[in-house]
Amino acid sequence: MGELPALIQDLALILVVAGIVTLVFKRLKQPLVLGYIVAGFLVSPHMPYTTSVVDMGNIHLWADIGVMFLLFSLGLDFSFKKILKMGASPIISTVSIIFSMAMLGMLVGRIFGWSKMDCIFLGGMLAMSSTTIIYKAFDDLGLRQQQFAGLVMSVLILEDILAIVMMVMLSAIAGGSLEGGQMLSSVLKIGFFLVLWLVVGIFAVPLFLRSVRKLINAEVLLVVSLGLCCAMAVFSTKVGFSSAFGAFIMGSILAETIEAEHIEKLVEPVKNLFGAVFFVSVGMLVDPAILVEYALPIFLLVMTIIVGQSVFGSFSFMLGGESLKSAMRCGFSMAQIGEFSFIIASLGLSLGVISHFLYPVVVAVSVITTFLTPYMIRLATPAYNALEPHLPSRLIRSLNWLSMSRPHSTEKSKWRQLLMQMAVHTVVYGILSVAVITLMFTLFLPFISKVLPFQFTLFGSQFSVPQLLTGLLTVLFISPFLRAMVMKKNRSEEWKALWHESNRNRLPLLFTVLVRGFIAVAFVFYVCQRMTNFAPAVVITLGIVAVVLMVMSRGVKRRSILLERLFVNNLRSRDIEAQVSGRRRPLYEGRLLDRDIHIADFDVPQNSLWAGMTLQQLNLGRKYGVHVSSILRGGNRLNIPDGKDQLFPLDRIQVIGSDTQLDALRRALEREVRHGDLEPEKREMKLRQFIIGPKSPFIGKTLEESGMRSTYNCMVVGLEEGKENLSPFKPSRRFEEGDIIWLVGEEDDLDRLDKNKE
Repeated sequence: MGELPALIQDLALILVVAGIVTLVFKRLKQPLVLGYIVAGFLVSPHMPYTTSVVDMGNIHLWADIGVMFLLFSLGLDFSFKKILKMGASPIISTVSIIFSMAMLGMLVGRIFGWSKMDCIFLGGMLAMSSTTIIYKAFDDLGLRQQQFAGLVMSVLILEDILAIVMMVMLSAIAGGSLEGGQMLSSVLKIGFFLVLWLVVGIFAVPLFLRSVRKLINAEVLLVVSLGLCCAMAVFSTKVGFSSAFGAFIMGSILAETIEAEHIEKLVEPVKNLFGAVFFVSVGMLVDPAILVEYALPIFLLVMTIIVGQSVFGSFSFMLGGESLKSAMRCGFSMAQIGEFSFIIASLGLSLGVISHFLYPVVVAVSVITTFLTPYMIRLATPAYNALEPHLPSRLIRSLNWLSMSRPHSTEKSKWRQLLMQMAVHTVVYGILSVAVITLMFTLFLPFISKVLPFQFTLFGSQFSVPQLLTGLLTVLFISPFLRAMVMKKNRSEEWKALWHESNRNRLPLLFTVLVRGFIAVAFVFYVCQRMTNFAPAVVITLGIVAVVLMVMSRGVKRRSILLERLFVNNLRSRDIEAQVSGRRRPLYEGRLLDRDIHIADFDVPQNSLWAGMTLQQLNLGRKYGVHVSSILRGGNRLNIPDGKDQLFPLDRIQVIGSDTQLDALRRALEREVRHGDLEPEKREMKLRQFIIGPKSPFIGKTLEESGMRSTYNCMVVGLEEGKENLSPFKPSRRFEEGDIIWLVGEEDDLDRLDKNKE
């Protein structure tokens, strides 16, 4: 046999070492990410006392795949609808945190005299807190159900999204696009493709999955999902973005499908495997000599993150409308960096724009801040208690009053709401029209020019059949988009209210129609000008006539409405399925009067002592002050359960209460359980033969009287009477001397019975 390839040897080495190290970290209750980094250091060339990998190139290739699948999984757990429902508060907090920490990172880099690109990438690394580490810390500390934890997770989701955009921007900066015009062009390019991919993807992918749903099993769904992920990654690189960006976009598209949760579970093992390789590769770049040389920058960066997030993070959450205490708990929780910092560092190295020392420095900072994360979370409340007496009471009251008085739903002006909706529709339909025109001109026109290379003369002018046919089909394809652009929202409630409120509103409203009509005419004008030799005045006239015909056409209207309904139905499909299956949270969740009162989900453990008990017996309202609003069981929802309803293992209960009340309920639910068997080996059932001796206490007794089941916990399975098969032992039969019986039971019970059989 041939020699084993280096790739397999390296993979075996890193997985075995990573498995051993992560078991140790799991026992120490530390994040597994740190275990992977330590494992990478142990198998790296920088560790002379252990075996190291043979080919680092293969490992980096697998690590790149790991980044792609990590971001694909992140996209599966992300929903643009969630971001839209968050409101302005988390957006304000996120932008403020990223800006503050990025500026601090660049300032520290300049203090040490590092290069401009090192400082820029360092700022990006320090701006990204770790979603994985914070989520794990909240879970370990039992804080995941508390309200401030939800605020932190909202900001972390937004940070992850902005990190994707930041990676694209950093790639543009690394390519020398630092000028304002080029930067604006990069931003517009990101926005264009982001909207295009999401709109087309949410329209097409759910339709495809719905059409083949009967044919798809778990294996096929996994292959299809990863195929879509890789295809979008390839397409993303073709248009100038990273493969990770494309993988994230496809994940966010699939997140809106009914199959999203199933895909997430199927992809998780793949993500864990390649993600482990990525984090191991991170550890391979840790050079102890560099860590010693840069000990001072590492210490200063750690202090920058801790102090910066504690101060600027808390202030950012206060800008978002949180009270001082809640803001400090949120800010202190984010004092670390993690996986996205590694990804940004990897990007800088792959582009060759940052120094090699920066990667191990950032890894060391991440390790230290990760270890400190639980202590920082616990420190928030004592820090507030120590700070409060030194602050003017008037200032604290003012801050808290601003927080408490912040309305949960703001009444926007009708004009602002209407104009915003019109602008969004115009941009979306405009992007779709641009995409169709581009595809027709770049793909269809060259093809049809080879198939029908004909020309004809009309009114003394030469016309090309391929160009005329392409132009006609292009206008036909974009007509539903242009009609929707002009007519959408013209009969909305806001439009009608403004029209009837005042005559002064009517001219501006008609002007909005005119502006959108002008934009639609511009699209038709561009197509006609490219495909014909007509004079501009004629082309403009054709454009106006075409748009008027689109608006008046019932067929175009029907197609436009059908396309929009299909898109909205696809966008809502996951929510509809969740509502039908009983997994959707109630709509009133965000409208509770008391800010401290909110809804939390709790899973009833499989070994819970509460299982089988009614709500009246549990008396959760009297004990903990909470209210059970729903019970989710087997895909069904039981709303407003009464005292006679029982809880069963693995039920999910939705409970309304304050942080303190919900925390007390969580502790009780975790505490009141039946502890598992610590010695399952002794629970093995065995079959054994017994002979009833002359002095046996069982002689003359029936099965029930003998107590073999009730006293000894054993079961008689048959009586041996010399036949080929065992005879059943009838309940009314009495034991006799010399009976040969066969019993099943645990070994200890069988031994106990054996002592009394004679």
